[in-house]
Amino acid sequence: MKHIVYLGIGSNLGDREQLLRQAIMEIDKQVGSVVRQSAFLETEPQGFASTHTFLNAAVCCETDLSPRQLLSATQHIEWMLGKRPQHATGHAVAGHQAPAYHDRPVDIDILMYDDLTIDTPELTIPHPRMQERDFVMIPLREIML
Repeated sequence: MKHIVYLGIGSNLGDREQLLRQAIMEIDKQVGSVVRQSAFLETEPQGFASTHTFLNAAVCCETDLSPRQLLSATQHIEWMLGKRPQHATGHAVAGHQAPAYHDRPVDIDILMYDDLTIDTPELTIPHPRMQERDFVMIPLREIML
């Protein structure tokens, strides 16, 4: 069964545009068909100080993956593109821990998965802070089906 998922992607280190394009290609390979993609949006860092601005985007894809498999796949893509150790429990989908924000080559957030609601220490869907973030909501509104 195909599920519709929305992901937010950001980068503020390295060749940001190329890293976003690579992340989207990997999402298409490892998660499922990317059916919509927003334009890239340049934004200032939020929640931490940095001299590096972000490029942000959102994608909609169709996937056969379960929510937990999706989390694992997005964390693997982040690891491949230089974010963090592969098996780290991250804030990519915001568990209940307070995330430590920092510069990063690629960050992928699971924003929505069908109309599912999940609230566990490892995974929270819909993303609990997306409504507060223009850098998420502007690209997301652009691609909402």
